[in-house]
Amino acid sequence: MSEKIPSSWSADKGIAKGILRDRTLRRRAMGRCLMLLLAVFAVGLWVIPGWLGANVWRFLLWWAGCGALAIFTVAFALYDAMAVIREERDKM
Repeated sequence: MSEKIPSSWSADKGIAKGILRDRTLRRRAMGRCLMLLLAVFAVGLWVIPGWLGANVWRFLLWWAGCGALAIFTVAFALYDAMAVIREERDKM
């Protein structure tokens, strides 16, 4: 039988599983997500407000994307909190 070459999708799933299961990697990813969120907010507020204000759809899409990133970051933080509780409960 021939060996199957792992697809990009399965490789990405493996990386995601590793990040979600390891507390240090999870916290680093969460920190990067938060830094990205702050950077996107800062760019929208101070760097390109005129460009965003020129078109209502551009404005709505930009801030909807920021809102989605904020929701993702909060969900990631909640997942981390629940994972830490589960890890500590398993240690007992």
